[in-house]
Amino acid sequence: MYTNNWLRQNFFFSLGYLLVATTACSEVKSTSPATSAANPSPSKIAANTTQLHVAKYKGGWDLNLKLAGLDNFPYTTQFTEFTGGNLMVQSINAGAIDLASASEIPPIFAIESKASVKIIATLKGPTVGQVVLVPKNSTAKTIADLKGKRVGYVKATTAHYFLIKMLEKVGLTMKDINAIPLSIPDGLSAFRKGQLDAWATYGYSIPQAEKEGARVLESAKDILSGNFVIIASPNAIADPQKKVVIADFLCRLQKSQTWRESNLKQWSKNYATTIDVDEGIVYQDAKQGQQQRRQELLPISDAAIASEQKVADTFFQAGVISTKVDVKQLWDSSFKEDIAKCQ
Repeated sequence: MYTNNWLRQNFFFSLGYLLVATTACSEVKSTSPATSAANPSPSKIAANTTQLHVAKYKGGWDLNLKLAGLDNFPYTTQFTEFTGGNLMVQSINAGAIDLASASEIPPIFAIESKASVKIIATLKGPTVGQVVLVPKNSTAKTIADLKGKRVGYVKATTAHYFLIKMLEKVGLTMKDINAIPLSIPDGLSAFRKGQLDAWATYGYSIPQAEKEGARVLESAKDILSGNFVIIASPNAIADPQKKVVIADFLCRLQKSQTWRESNLKQWSKNYATTIDVDEGIVYQDAKQGQQQRRQELLPISDAAIASEQKVADTFFQAGVISTKVDVKQLWDSSFKEDIAKCQ
């Protein structure tokens, strides 16, 4: 959530779906060491020496862990804010970050660039916040009506993927439209100014545009898998102490996700304040997502690998990536048992 909101950046993104739309800066926050672990025994964690460098979205993991009362790490945790999964992949490859989250898409491009990154878990979530919008005065009734039209999309994200799949269903390709790659802020601006005939987007830009008269031409709800992935540095996984710390962090994430699902209104209030979006919009979006599918942290699986392979194959067939790739090389089962036994 494809990069970033599930896309709704609720949890990580939260993709949400990636809240590229809500922040454009990066910052570092440190959490002081505490005394208890969420899963492994504290004796296995080097509390005073182990440092975990974690990438996050605005209002993401750090907020969820704090609200759930799970930010009492027995190791030093440093959060750095990013606006997209592709940037997180680059940072992991550069050795600056140990752990991050993204949609299925950024790691696919990591294969082509030979970036050093591994997928260690899946974050399953709703897909209701991903659509193609048209202006209020648009006469378009179906995706087929976009042939030759100016269509904005967020390149190398879920929006890119679901636009390809929607066009494919009506016998069109990206070459049949005037496809314009834009960031979410730039896309929203162009859409408001009437410079786009349609816009493939995700997250809180959708209700903002709908308030101004935009309508949904087609939803990607049944196109997207809802899979986001947790990615890690191979060097961090290979470090025995850091591996234990990552296992503990994953368990905390799992628990904070469970807390969020049971405290949606409290989460929405805090999240809305953090990202400066109306609380009613955040809560309604979260409720709709929960009705479709509750968010869940899962160990890696054959189904998740197959899902990402389907995305990679689609990008190859569409000419987005130059070579056919095998995504299985990205997946690492080192934390499968740790996630399964987290309580």
